[in-house]
Amino acid sequence: MHAITISEPGEPDVLTWTAQPDPRPAPGEVLLEVAAAAVNRADLLQRQGHYPPPKGVSEVPGLECSGTVAALGEGVTDLHVGDAVCALLAGGGYAEKVVVPAGQVLPVPSGVDLVTAASLPEVACTVWSNVVLTAGLVAGETFLVHGGAGGIGTHAIQVAKALGARVAVTAGSAARLERCAELGADVLIDYREQDFVDEVRAATDGRGADVILDNMGAKYLPRNISALARNGRLVVIGMQGGVKGELNLGALLAKCASVTATTLRHRPLEEKAAIVGEVATQLWPLVEAGTVRPIVHEVMPIERAGDAHRAMEDGGVFGKIVLRMP
Repeated sequence: MHAITISEPGEPDVLTWTAQPDPRPAPGEVLLEVAAAAVNRADLLQRQGHYPPPKGVSEVPGLECSGTVAALGEGVTDLHVGDAVCALLAGGGYAEKVVVPAGQVLPVPSGVDLVTAASLPEVACTVWSNVVLTAGLVAGETFLVHGGAGGIGTHAIQVAKALGARVAVTAGSAARLERCAELGADVLIDYREQDFVDEVRAATDGRGADVILDNMGAKYLPRNISALARNGRLVVIGMQGGVKGELNLGALLAKCASVTATTLRHRPLEEKAAIVGEVATQLWPLVEAGTVRPIVHEVMPIERAGDAHRAMEDGGVFGKIVLRMP
């Protein structure tokens, strides 16, 4: 097979399309013939040398893909060769073939084509596990998502609206905020021009957000605490703004609030399988009904993976970039 490899940590030019040994499924695994893979910010970090894959996982980047089942490892009985699927990966997606634990394989939702389906597993599992399973967002609450125009943000807006929440988003331009509004966002905050703490408080009569999904980490930590409502829940899923910040425990205690930080890639297999199962039973029906739609900015050939990374770094992408196999 061929796959995108990282010749050395660096700029997008280090991504090269090269011949690699074909993977073979171990017991409990499935071999997929990959149709497409999607680009995530973690892929950029891995390319730069900042986010290596877990021990024993392929060095090929790519945290999600779609394709067809090509072979079954010993003990896999609930999938069949030829099934159209998408999958949550710990790595290896930028390749013509990939092996994945059977518990991380999802059916392609009806109404979604095979290539587009590659954009769903990572965002779906991230949003559902953090916003629903961890933070417990329910109807009538206010939800704030930072980076509303990104892959996570565009998905989170739709899921939160489907749950009956009021949604606030931050983004970097009026045009990007307008597109967030088209997905259902109610409170639009230009982080370049406005203070999200003030805007969230103004939109909630001073109460604040019940749940905040944050990709910035340290940079936003004190302000996120200020923006929380009483009994609010802050879930940190990224560190674009740094890894060390000061947490005012007094402010947190006064609000009876909580801060949780999670990652998906390094979770144990059984935890990932449980999340994937929840997504299949609870979220996929919303996708099949058209209530939650995959948002794809562009589909590129896999050989242009470097261009896809540049586009992500330039900041103009709305939703996801998908890489199609030859």
